[in-house]
Amino acid sequence: MKILVLGGPNLNLLGDREPEVYGKDTLKDIEDYIRKALAGLSFQSEWRQSNSEADLIDWVQAAHSENFDAIIINPAGLTHTSVSLLDAIKSFKGEKIEVHLSNTYSREEFRKTKITSAGSRGVIEGFGKDSYLLAFKFLLEKV
Repeated sequence: MKILVLGGPNLNLLGDREPEVYGKDTLKDIEDYIRKALAGLSFQSEWRQSNSEADLIDWVQAAHSENFDAIIINPAGLTHTSVSLLDAIKSFKGEKIEVHLSNTYSREEFRKTKITSAGSRGVIEGFGKDSYLLAFKFLLEKV
């Protein structure tokens, strides 16, 4: 299985930005954690992050032609605002899982509305870096 992992705006600041909310791990630390936790399982993953909504849309749209079977996406703040990203996610025919490090329902009111989530099979959130691990495990064991 070939999995594309996408990170949205400000995830490049993980480890520094609000560690009490998002943890102390960088996105690279999370990627390394996943690779170590799933060592021995057969899969490929490519991790990309951008602060640009356009980049994320382009990557989702290209995922099929790049032979990805699944997308794990953390749209970050775009979760609550981007109909355009939702439309791109819906256009991808493979599996799609949205992840969030924090429990968005325990935070500000506006974070409880997730526009992009409607395009994914499910949402895993609130487990820190293990949100990503759970998404990978689901894809590798159930799909």
